[in-house]
Amino acid sequence: MPKIRSNSSPAEKKPKKAKAQPTQEEIALRAYHIYLERGSTPGDELADWLRAERELTEQLNQPSRKSGVVSIAA
Repeated sequence: MPKIRSNSSPAEKKPKKAKAQPTQEEIALRAYHIYLERGSTPGDELADWLRAERELTEQLNQPSRKSGVVSIAA
């Protein structure tokens, strides 16, 4: 009698992780720091906000390092 292959279950896919988002307070604080870094000149509030949001989102979504190795610069 020939053996019959059965596909008992399809390959399970890992669910995608939701990207972490910074809070409005965190974005506002970073945008303020960007404003100060560029000499406190008015007129670029939206650009500051978008840069702050992008930077913080990238930081929150970076893979964490858990190597346990600490390097010390000489």
